[in-house]
Amino acid sequence: MANINPQKEFDKLLKTVQNKQINGDLDMLRLAYDFAFEAHKGQMRASGDPYIVHPLATAQKLAEINLDLTAIIAGLLHDIPEDTEVPLSEIEKNFGSETAKLVEGITKLGKLKYRGMERYAENLRKMFVAMSDDIRVILIKFADRLHNLKTLNALPPDKRFRIAKETLEIYAPIADRLAIGQIKGELEDLAFPYVYPDDYKWITAIIPREYKIKEKYLQEVKDKIRKKLVEGGITIDEISIQGRTKHLYSLYKKLLRPHINRDLSKIYDLIALRLIVPTITDCYAAMGILHGIYRPMPGRIKDYIANPKPNGYQSLHTTVFTDDGEIVEFQIRTREMHEQAEYGIAAHWNYKEADGKTANANLKWLNELVEWQKKVKDNDQFLQTVKLDVFQNRIFVFTPKGDVIDLPEGATPVDFAYHVHSSLGDKCVGARINDQLVSLGHQLKSGDIVEIITDKNRKTPNADWIETVKTSMAKGKIRAAINKLKK
Repeated sequence: MANINPQKEFDKLLKTVQNKQINGDLDMLRLAYDFAFEAHKGQMRASGDPYIVHPLATAQKLAEINLDLTAIIAGLLHDIPEDTEVPLSEIEKNFGSETAKLVEGITKLGKLKYRGMERYAENLRKMFVAMSDDIRVILIKFADRLHNLKTLNALPPDKRFRIAKETLEIYAPIADRLAIGQIKGELEDLAFPYVYPDDYKWITAIIPREYKIKEKYLQEVKDKIRKKLVEGGITIDEISIQGRTKHLYSLYKKLLRPHINRDLSKIYDLIALRLIVPTITDCYAAMGILHGIYRPMPGRIKDYIANPKPNGYQSLHTTVFTDDGEIVEFQIRTREMHEQAEYGIAAHWNYKEADGKTANANLKWLNELVEWQKKVKDNDQFLQTVKLDVFQNRIFVFTPKGDVIDLPEGATPVDFAYHVHSSLGDKCVGARINDQLVSLGHQLKSGDIVEIITDKNRKTPNADWIETVKTSMAKGKIRAAINKLKK
């Protein structure tokens, strides 16, 4: 039997809340712990721990990512309605309607066993509605899932596989869509060995050796850079060596790409140096100093500060050749950008507008998806859209004015046009990508500058476009325009 002391775990939670300066009534947190402790009394986990250890771990994670006290309390109470005799009404009576609503949201998400995405449509519908109603529901679910993954060994093999597969196919992509890089990486890495055990063994056998060689070398580079930056008058908040050993699954996926073909020498960011500085000006100044010391690799300088990714990610990336011909990637950002990269929507989750919709620009896709799913009753059609809008890799392209448009991989100029405005799509006759004329079926790539050519006399789209466009928005608007014409 595992030897975890619940009281010590609660003391650790209390300390984290205080250190993070999370506002709220700590007596209410103590009451929630006592309430959960009593409700789960006598219950044990498959791991041999008292059950209360799980809600405590969930609450601890929520505190670590800086969520508010209401969410942390809901994390402590989240399994009570499903796993004990205590009804939800008791939670509402003791801790208020906001906490009860969060707990209810989590309870609803726990009902369905994962049997592949094709049979998961109803659960996904519930999940997106719950997320749009209060984004904290999915954040609590992530924290809950992280601890469950850490104790998967105690479960039968088929259950382990099912939970890990659901994590890779559903939860990690949603964390990615919400720009919570740290949680996405943790979810993937914990699930990886249960879904792809052979590949996991292979990658864990080759990485430590490569990593140790690089790490030793980078320590010397780090010391040299620190000295040069200080000489250049730049204050360094932090300069750290960031290894992909933390995110093995993303490395694994990269190695599977055809042009890399499992060749580790083609991964330039296996281990990188991350530089955190006080201001945006310092970011650019630091990059200038770096390029004065080392030659940058052509095509590997990325400015996500001037052109953030659609999910809000900001950073400067550059890959350089060092004096010994080694290739090293640098990421340069401010502390605020770093918080955004690690915690995404959780970094500033204050999100409600007067009409109750999520106000954060990063969640526009979620509001649109929930509105759209109300109109689409057919689960197959709904799943096809969700696969594109949530579970497929995203690209980001630019309007001629520099606005960023977020689209799924494989999207065309017609998808782009309809994303900007219905009339732009309807009147579209051609496109220029990076000043080159292309066909309307051309597949866009991240970083493309897209200009749509229109004919003001054109009133309706081409019906054949339905076959080439990727997004549900474009398909829906083309269908609507053609149906209107028929009528």
